[in-house]
Amino acid sequence: MDLTQIFKTDHPIVGVVHLLPLPTSPRWGGSLRAVIDRAEQEATALASGGVDGIIVENFFDAPFTKGSVDPAVVSAMSLIVQRLMNLVTLPIGVNVLRNDAQSAMAIATCVQAHFIRVNVLTGVMATDQGLIEGQAHQLLRYRRELGSDVKILADVLVKHARPLGSPNLTTAVQETIERGLADGIILSGWATGSPPNLEDLELASAAANDTPLFIGSGANWENIPQLIQAANGVIVSSSLKRRGKIEQPIDPIRVSQFVESMRRSVTAKTELAAPSTVVVS
Repeated sequence: MDLTQIFKTDHPIVGVVHLLPLPTSPRWGGSLRAVIDRAEQEATALASGGVDGIIVENFFDAPFTKGSVDPAVVSAMSLIVQRLMNLVTLPIGVNVLRNDAQSAMAIATCVQAHFIRVNVLTGVMATDQGLIEGQAHQLLRYRRELGSDVKILADVLVKHARPLGSPNLTTAVQETIERGLADGIILSGWATGSPPNLEDLELASAAANDTPLFIGSGANWENIPQLIQAANGVIVSSSLKRRGKIEQPIDPIRVSQFVESMRRSVTAKTELAAPSTVVVS
């Protein structure tokens, strides 16, 4: 996966648009117009703040199904993602929670979005929705059937879940890439707003080799200088909300603050990695 080709940078910041409850979800408010308005406001705030990409999630549809979502959700998300793509010029991705990867692939392919996030691509995870089994074989075959080039970013040992057994992180990363054929991998902390630790990021990065590694949760303007040293990119949401509260809308000031911190850190990382030149007279 060529990050520069998609995001115009090799260290992308991907902001998240958390959609208000969609039709058929328990907290659906009855107005798709309200959902669209909020999504457009958040996408605009993210774009104006300087992020490199956006991912759209049906975050407030909880409690989630572990299988396929209702067709109304697919229809609504298709409409919203298409509108956002006409509103901002950034690459956009799709995550259909909890793990409806085929619907995400269908939406992204039809509206010509760039990537999807899959919470469980391989293995079996115990979650609050029950046991979720990765179905990489179905997703990859479906992508081929669609003639799609949408990229797959896959979580490894995803948050809000526990693996059956005790898999080694290095093995989990390698199998997600080599056997699940993920185009990029995501490492999160244990829950929304919780960052992965630096040691785990370093292990995942080494195991991923040339496959991009994204920080999937818990990044903020204070910890990103450390975390980005062991990753290629970051998916960020909670810390960009007003007062850092997940239910609040995106705060453009917080976005700019995060972007500035990330950019300084990447510059320092690049300078540190560059070979020094010795002048002999």
